[in-house]
Amino acid sequence: MESTDQMNNTIDLGSTAPQRIISLVPSQTEFLYDLGLSDEVVGITKFCVHPKQWFKNKTRVGGTKKIKKDVIHSLEPDLIIGNKEENTRDDIEYLQQYYPVWMSDIVTVEDALDMMIELGRVTHKEKIAEDWIKRIKEEKNNIGQISPRPHVGYYIWRNPWMAVGKNTYIHEFLESCGFQNAFSEFNRYPEMPIEKLKNRKLDFIFLSSEPFPFKEKHITELQALLPDTQIKLVDGEMFSWYGSRMKKGFRYVGKLVEECEKEIENFK
Repeated sequence: MESTDQMNNTIDLGSTAPQRIISLVPSQTEFLYDLGLSDEVVGITKFCVHPKQWFKNKTRVGGTKKIKKDVIHSLEPDLIIGNKEENTRDDIEYLQQYYPVWMSDIVTVEDALDMMIELGRVTHKEKIAEDWIKRIKEEKNNIGQISPRPHVGYYIWRNPWMAVGKNTYIHEFLESCGFQNAFSEFNRYPEMPIEKLKNRKLDFIFLSSEPFPFKEKHITELQALLPDTQIKLVDGEMFSWYGSRMKKGFRYVGKLVEECEKEIENFK
């Protein structure tokens, strides 16, 4: 079987399903679990925290940015799954010399769904992948819409304050759920000091639980500076993990939309 990944690399996997898979991407690791590949997946990263039983029991091959090459070689994989943003170019080019490496490049929700169907095909689990996609789309279609769309600033880091701009999966996920990214004119992950927000009309600021672990104290800090903006802690996994987690993600954001709609009404 040949497969062209999302970075236009064509890999040849032969006629049988891969039996020794290494995943270098936490959200895609979770998807492989949900495809039913418990025996086939032999290696994951130290950040692949879902599912818990894999995190406890599977061999860890380093981090997403710094792999342990000797551990990977010892596992003798017949497929490695990576991602353009999560993994380093040097690591991937090194691994490609020895093993089939399937790379995702995900910016939009459609990119994520395309990744799911192709990895389902590559692992001979296409029907299961199709079922997951169907359920994800159903959850997405259940999300209500607020009119006009709320302007939201989504923050991922502090010191320096960094937000989410365009050309990111989180941006596309936010927009697909009916929010308007307040920083959509900026690319990727711009530095966005809070002082700059005083002249912007934001309905909400979402403080993500990852990669920076925002807490209630940060809400208090920001609320004093931005009394007219409602500030909420949000689960970063629900906004940034693509794959089967998207089903929970759309359900989570559906409830968040309902909360935001009520808060907008109360604030008027």
